[in-house]
Amino acid sequence: MSNDNGMLKIFTGNANPKLAEEICSYLKVPLGAAKVGRFSDGEISLVIDESVRGADVFVIQPTCNPVNDNLMELLILIDALRRASARRITAVVPYYGYARQERKTRARDPISAKLVANLITAAGADRLLAMDLHAGAIQGFFDIPVDHLTAVPILADYFHSLGLKDVVVVSPDVGGVTRARNFAERLGAEIAIIDKRRPEPNVAEIMDIIGDVEGKTVIMIDDLIDTAGTICLGAQALMEHGARTIYACCTHPVLSGPALERLGEASLEEIVICNTIPVPPGKEIPRMRCLSVAPLLGEAIMRIHRDESVSTLFD
Repeated sequence: MSNDNGMLKIFTGNANPKLAEEICSYLKVPLGAAKVGRFSDGEISLVIDESVRGADVFVIQPTCNPVNDNLMELLILIDALRRASARRITAVVPYYGYARQERKTRARDPISAKLVANLITAAGADRLLAMDLHAGAIQGFFDIPVDHLTAVPILADYFHSLGLKDVVVVSPDVGGVTRARNFAERLGAEIAIIDKRRPEPNVAEIMDIIGDVEGKTVIMIDDLIDTAGTICLGAQALMEHGARTIYACCTHPVLSGPALERLGEASLEEIVICNTIPVPPGKEIPRMRCLSVAPLLGEAIMRIHRDESVSTLFD
C-alpha cells in the first residue's frame, strides 16, 4: 500500500502494542521493527531495525499510564524517525494524556495539554491523529494538522445491536452534552443531563438530573472513566430517579485508584469500553465489554496516507 507520499510504515512503543498489531492486521502491513527498552538508569533506549527513508510513518502510542514514560517514548520515536529521514510522521495518540489540564481554572495553573502539544510538534511530528479528546479545543493547541476521531459510532452500533427499548442517553456533566446528543441521535433516543460539580480533582458531587429517566433504560456516555466516581454517583442518582436499567460506556478506560471496586459495586448492567488504553490482566470485571477501535484508526491511517478525507468516515 503506497502512493506518492512513500511507503506506509507503522511503529509503536510499549503503551498499547496489541492495538498497533490489530491496526496492522486491518491494513495488512507489518509492524515496524523497533525495540523500545530501558537503560539500567531508567532512560529510554530505542533501536529501529529498518530503513524509513522517504516513508510515510505512523507512530501508535497512547499517552496512558505510565503517562510520562509513554509520552517520552512517543517523543523519542518521533525524533529518531525524523533524523532517519522519514518523509512524513503522524503521531497516532488514541488517548491524549494531560488533556484535562487544558485551561486555567485558578491562578498559576499550568496548561499541560498545550505543553504536550508543543513537545510533540518540536519532536518532529507532521500530523496528529487522536480520539475523543477530553476538550475539543486541544486541536487548536497544535500548529500541525490534527485529525480528531470519535468512538461514538462504534459504541452506538454496539448498543443498537442489543435491541434496547425506552432508551435515554445521559451525559454525566454539561460539558459532555454534544457527545451525548450525537450518541442519542444514532440510537433514536432522548437525552438527559446530570448536573455535577467538582469541589476538587477526581471528586464529583451530583446535584440534579435534568430530563425524564423514570422507567427508562439509561446509557451514560463519557469520554473516559478514571476513578469512576462520576459514573457510580450518576448511577446511584439515576436509580433514585426511577431508572429501570443502567449501562455505562466510554472511549478511554483509565480506571485508576478505586475505579474497579466502585464499578464492581455499582448498579450497572454493563460497562462498555474501547481499547484505546490497554486494560491490564486482573483489571477486568465480569460486566465489562471491550470494543476495538482498530478498524476506525486503520481506516483513518489509510485515508491520511492516500491524502483522502477523514471526516467522511462519520458522514
